[in-house]
Amino acid sequence: MTVTIVGSQLGDEGKGRVVDLYGDGADVVVRYQGGDNAGHTVVDGGTEYKLSLVPSGVVRGKIGVLGNGCVVNPATLFDEIDELKERGLDPDVRVSERAHVILPYHRVLDGIEEDVKAEGDLEAATTGRGIGPTYEDKAGRRGVRVGDLLDPEMLRARLEYVVPQKRALAEDVYGVETGEEFDIDVLFGQYRAFGERLAENDMTVNCGEFLAERLADGEEVMLEGAQGTSIDIDHGIYPYVTSSNPTTGGACTGTGLAPTVVGDGEVIGIVKGYLSRVGTGPLPTELGGVEGHTPGYEGGDGSESEELATYIREEGGEYGTVTGRPRRVGWLDMPMLRHAARANGFTGIAVNHVDVLAGLDEVKVGHSYDFRGEEIFTMPSTTEQWGECEANLRTFDGWDPVDWSAVEEWDDLPENCRTYLDYVSAELDADLFCVGMGPDRDDTLVLDDPF
Repeated sequence: MTVTIVGSQLGDEGKGRVVDLYGDGADVVVRYQGGDNAGHTVVDGGTEYKLSLVPSGVVRGKIGVLGNGCVVNPATLFDEIDELKERGLDPDVRVSERAHVILPYHRVLDGIEEDVKAEGDLEAATTGRGIGPTYEDKAGRRGVRVGDLLDPEMLRARLEYVVPQKRALAEDVYGVETGEEFDIDVLFGQYRAFGERLAENDMTVNCGEFLAERLADGEEVMLEGAQGTSIDIDHGIYPYVTSSNPTTGGACTGTGLAPTVVGDGEVIGIVKGYLSRVGTGPLPTELGGVEGHTPGYEGGDGSESEELATYIREEGGEYGTVTGRPRRVGWLDMPMLRHAARANGFTGIAVNHVDVLAGLDEVKVGHSYDFRGEEIFTMPSTTEQWGECEANLRTFDGWDPVDWSAVEEWDDLPENCRTYLDYVSAELDADLFCVGMGPDRDDTLVLDDPF
């Protein structure tokens, strides 16, 4: 069977820890979209592993697959594999031959285009790693795929077609002087070497066929999404979105498994007990603000809301895994979660970071929105409409910190924390699979095993 792990908010929900938690029951863990802009942190016995591309399951010794829906920077891939080997692991990573390749000119153009967008307040807070431009080339049918790295003639043909276009874009449109990132011979030498290493280590696969054979043999497959539902390019807060589909549908197109296969398994929505994000745009339940990201925010005012934001950010370590940027924080946004539950078909949820909220007198939730004088219970269609929404808050009594490591059963959680979790589960009509109470794998109350 399959188990699909989906971010239910704006990314940063703690998907990596849930993949790691349930990964022991899986034989194969597959990333189905995104690239090395997706920071996943896994803590195993106090040892922290920060992964941006390699699937989180490799920490448990599982086969990791980068599906055809991913965009792959080979340099990042091999750097992460080599670092894991230096730390005593033996990662087994396979890459779909249909996955698209990030090249140096994608990263250069990503930075240029983001600077231009920032001038018009359209900045999506990208990591500058070339993700968006690579997906643009994929859709424009001028991309380089992993399979092309294995074929010298095809690789050179692809580069000779696309590189002059990219050079002209940088020089003639943006007025930027180009270097070896736009040199066909240099790129061919670098990426042919990557292809040779992929071939020598037998790392490339026909992803859909590979996974179908594993399932036919009775093996368990976990599908791991990056980012979150509300930054899905089709279902998110466009244009402040990623360039792929983190939702469950992306698990099908990004792996080659049929919707009937994915839909026959479990789909677990990962929820952070509050809200966090990096980037600009609306955020109806936001507390405080982050300069340069929160619209109209120009620095702290010393308010209670500002103090709460700072407290949650520090307690939760709300800084981007890849970028180190401070994340914006807010109360849990239930209309956002209802939208995610509908778009993904959650069969269960995992709620993380309840320990971060411990010690607060009150914990609030955006239960609904006021939109043009009407109460609505899910996100409107456009980001501009979402920006008009005001959150209607529901207040819960807070809970005191406890020895979270001693929580082994549901009744060991503070009563007010259980009330809060029951509310989230009931509103989404999804069973609560586990509760995250700290960074380590063992800091989790497991209520159900999807396998």
